[in-house]
Amino acid sequence: MIELRKDQLHIRFPELHPQARMSIDFQRTLRIPDDGKDYPLPAGLGRFPLRHVDDFGPDVPERWLEHGGVMLPMYQSEALWINFAGGYPFAVKIAAGKIDAVTGKTWSNSLHRHPQNYVTVPEQPWLDGYCVAKGVIRQFVAMPLGSGYSAEEQLTGEAEHGGLQIVAYPLKRDVYEEWAAKRQAVFSKSFTPMLAMRCTGVPDMGLAPGGRMRQEIYDDPFKLTDWDPEHAARCFVHIANSQVWRAITGEAPPTVPLTAREYKRNGIPWFEYYSDGKAVEGSGVLDRLKSIAQFATGQRDEPLSDNDSVEIDRIVVLRQGLEKGQVREGRF
Repeated sequence: MIELRKDQLHIRFPELHPQARMSIDFQRTLRIPDDGKDYPLPAGLGRFPLRHVDDFGPDVPERWLEHGGVMLPMYQSEALWINFAGGYPFAVKIAAGKIDAVTGKTWSNSLHRHPQNYVTVPEQPWLDGYCVAKGVIRQFVAMPLGSGYSAEEQLTGEAEHGGLQIVAYPLKRDVYEEWAAKRQAVFSKSFTPMLAMRCTGVPDMGLAPGGRMRQEIYDDPFKLTDWDPEHAARCFVHIANSQVWRAITGEAPPTVPLTAREYKRNGIPWFEYYSDGKAVEGSGVLDRLKSIAQFATGQRDEPLSDNDSVEIDRIVVLRQGLEKGQVREGRF
């Protein structure tokens, strides 16, 4: 079962196990420069608001109602990262415009191991973009669907779906109980947002590959058969252009995103995350996509303002697997 509470998707299967639950939210963040450099992780700047699509039936596109799910607002060229929280293991598939964010293949509900087409929670605390190489992602950046920039349009030639698609599978009960008995400590990957800070009339937005960021997608420590296919929760996350959000919901969209210069001027830190887990190889399909800056070369439009490189002067190192009693500094 999946519920929307306080701008978070809460997934739980009490009939499977009392602890079989996790949450997902979508964090506003700095759009890192799309300049070919590999940047550390930027901070979360607060959750995107989430609303039920069904609550605004007369004002949203018909296909949104067909897919159901929830919606959030994004400005053109704004970035996001996905935050996972929970101690019970889940296998989570993430796609953007029905393109798998880990493999670059078209959407399927099933889990595959070679190549791995999902992330595992709690080993994977965040996902910031498309996995283009081992230890490197290209940031999720919103662009109008139909403009040609999204991964979906570059790979399929169509602007059909947009948004994000999510399906989560919990670990089987007996496997969990054996795993939990061996585990000395389970750390919840939840984070306190920092700074509620930083177009067209088309409502649909897709996610295009932006700047390069250092982030590993961790190899599944379980067997493929350990996941429970009988219990699954899925959700279609529609992305509404921020200017259209007010017309649909009557609510003001969040403030415009921070620029890299503003981020640096405010002294907000960057983050490096390390885990003992092995990282999956990047997707050659996704690595061949053009980033927004590359796609725009030679075209009349300039979709990325404030795309100057930025010097990194403050990095906070986060590690998984702390000693018992140690206070963990989260991403904030």
